[in-house]
Amino acid sequence: MASCVKIWLITIAITFFVFSLKILVEGAPQVPCYFIFGDSLLDNGNNNDLDTAAKANYAPYGVDFRDGPTGRFTNGRNTADFLAELLDFDHYIPPFASAEGSEILEGVNYASGSAGIRNDSGSHLGDRIYLGRQLENHQVTISRLADLLGNTTSAKKHLNKCLFIVGIGSNDYINNYLMPETYPSSHLYTPSEYATALIEQYSQHLRTLYEDGARKVALFGLGRIGCIPDELQKHNTRRCVGSTNDAIQLFNSNLKSLVDNLNTNFPDAKFTYINMYSISSLIDIFSVLNRPCCEVSESMPEGQCVAGETPCLLRGIYFFYDNFHPTEIANMIATNRAYNSVLPSDAYPMDIRHLVRNNKVYDE
Repeated sequence: MASCVKIWLITIAITFFVFSLKILVEGAPQVPCYFIFGDSLLDNGNNNDLDTAAKANYAPYGVDFRDGPTGRFTNGRNTADFLAELLDFDHYIPPFASAEGSEILEGVNYASGSAGIRNDSGSHLGDRIYLGRQLENHQVTISRLADLLGNTTSAKKHLNKCLFIVGIGSNDYINNYLMPETYPSSHLYTPSEYATALIEQYSQHLRTLYEDGARKVALFGLGRIGCIPDELQKHNTRRCVGSTNDAIQLFNSNLKSLVDNLNTNFPDAKFTYINMYSISSLIDIFSVLNRPCCEVSESMPEGQCVAGETPCLLRGIYFFYDNFHPTEIANMIATNRAYNSVLPSDAYPMDIRHLVRNNKVYDE
């Protein structure tokens, strides 16, 4: 256990050092704009006014965030926030729910808690902005950009230079396939068939994103869902659930292959795969990482923080804030590795730092 603690502390120290260097060399953003699609791991407020149990605009969420509870499903900043800092933006990208005026020129966050690739994923929790609806919201943004820039052609040329990240699919397992009493998917598909079906639908959405002007796209794979506190509780175990992780890896393998396919079919664009499964491997070696930092609810919304309760004090050594979502420190470490890969397995074919510098995909 002592060696595990040492690994964790060294990782934290290195990551803080990298972010300190970024502050020292802060300048103009590395891309003119940055757009975010996904689920609660990236949501920064889009669910606040929805009729859903999947909300995080209450304490103790945001206990370490400068603006308090904003709708981020963690104690502080999420991956979208940290990536904005690494890209040298001087602000966080606003949620679609409140983005207005010229601020959309620098990007919009469309992510929504409980959203999935499939339209029905997370439906038992209430309303959510699934990926298809997020793309519809992006069409609204494109129309607004056209008004700001003069026409749709100018809007799409602007979008050609932006970074797009997409992190989605977790709810298609947590709030769909892994809930056989609520959703029929596990009765209709084997794990392999389900992963294939998800990727086929995902592929169509990504092609739409390309047609709408995206040329630099980072696709975040799924983390070790078999190791989240919710799965451990369901299976009454302290060890990661192997069958769940095996299913997740089928999806990730197909997603990596999809990246090759997209890069072959769209040579003027560059797609890259972020291996969150590998990046989240520390869960396996440090037991405190798979316990929630806050007191979690046993009723709807099950597994989220109980409103008003004080979270753990040593949040810097916890991987999970509630039964599903990482702490700020875990988000920081993961985002740093997505931006600047530590291991060759972290990103394919390149990390985000190299993706944003790949000027051949700019539409001249």
